[in-house]
Amino acid sequence: MNKHSHTALLWIVAAGFFMQALDTTIVNTALPNMAVAFHVSALDMRPVVVAYALVMAMLTPASGWLADKFGTRRVYFTAILIFVLGSLFCALAHRLDELVIARVIQGIGGSMLMPIGRLALLRSVSSEEYIGALAFVSIAGQLGPMLGPVLGGWFVEAISWHWIFLINLPIGALGLYAVHRFLPAGSPAEIHPFDFVGFTLLSVSMASVSLALDCPVDTHRTIISSALFAVFLLTVGLYIVHAQRRRGPLFELALFRERNFSVGLVGNLVARVGSSALPFLLPLLLQVQLGYTPLQSGLFMLPIALVGTVAKRWVTPLIQRYGYETFLLVNTLIVGASIASCALISTHWPLALAVIQLAIFGASNSMQFAAMNSVTLKGLTPAQAGSGNSLFSMIQMLAMSLGVTIGGSLVGVFAHLFGTTAVGYRLAFACVGTITLLSAGIFRYLDAPRVRPMRAPEPVRS
Repeated sequence: MNKHSHTALLWIVAAGFFMQALDTTIVNTALPNMAVAFHVSALDMRPVVVAYALVMAMLTPASGWLADKFGTRRVYFTAILIFVLGSLFCALAHRLDELVIARVIQGIGGSMLMPIGRLALLRSVSSEEYIGALAFVSIAGQLGPMLGPVLGGWFVEAISWHWIFLINLPIGALGLYAVHRFLPAGSPAEIHPFDFVGFTLLSVSMASVSLALDCPVDTHRTIISSALFAVFLLTVGLYIVHAQRRRGPLFELALFRERNFSVGLVGNLVARVGSSALPFLLPLLLQVQLGYTPLQSGLFMLPIALVGTVAKRWVTPLIQRYGYETFLLVNTLIVGASIASCALISTHWPLALAVIQLAIFGASNSMQFAAMNSVTLKGLTPAQAGSGNSLFSMIQMLAMSLGVTIGGSLVGVFAHLFGTTAVGYRLAFACVGTITLLSAGIFRYLDAPRVRPMRAPEPVRS
């Protein structure tokens, strides 16, 4: 690959990373304004966030197989096209159900942008250039969450909420041209049979547990939620039986024999509930309860992303000094406490303290993700790495969906019990923060000697 094509490839993949990351956060600050347009409450808008994240969780495992079967360039082009069409349909929606369906379409495209982008780099650049190339495109992934809340708030105030989706059209159009013009077609890869049965069982299990936690009907909620939870347990059990019998299942059960992978996977799922609930709940609290404008609430979220970007460089020396087990135990407690402390934010709460709270959350949460990612995947063999990373990505997106579902549901439950939404938000923050706090106990089951970093030998003293 010549230098010109190499540079073009990096920008193509970076644009995909940026669009996918941007749309996970840009919606949050616009939700109250969109709720007014659709004549619903702000909390009723949570399916807009959940549908996007849940569809990405469900479809991520299929992305690699699709790239192998149809070619990286063709699948990446299709992913951008579906994402752009979904964005256009979102902007044209006139009812909440139309918007949710459009977000599902957008999520179908979004589910392939990051994994296929990584795969395109892996297949097109040399091993010596891969780490630098991945670092370059990862910057775009970091910029998305940083700019998302601010851009969302600015679009709502300056133009309209429709532009949080329309912004994807020009970026996507350039991406489509660039993919067609610069992305190598690639040679056909060996195609393994796709496990459609396992894929269906896991997809049904994720959808059912999400719906069980936030039942979409108003009558017989308890019965329907219980039935959906039973479907979740049944489909998980059926997948285990299926994976034991099938040669080459979607995810080998042998992955879970690696103790740190299993512990890390569960710890990630639980810890990320609070971390995913906060970016959804806080803009709603600021706008609906405290009277902030959309742009002000977006700027309020900025310390999380800014401090988080700086804090990433701290995680390696801290783990080298204290080890994964101690670091994750202490840091998880800090993340959970910072989430729960958002219950204190009110009209009388000093702004400086609120910024400090969010900065602490941003720093600890950024380091938490880096440490959890590393410890979960560290012990997998090269043969297990691809499958394990795919499952891990799926769990991350599922946790985002569950965080929004649980956080929004708790606000509604507590508001109904105590007759005030303000109390609902406070208790919801306390609860999701406590869930993250409790996940600290999960990391105590790590096989610490296997993940303890090597330390430099102590200097000989005379």
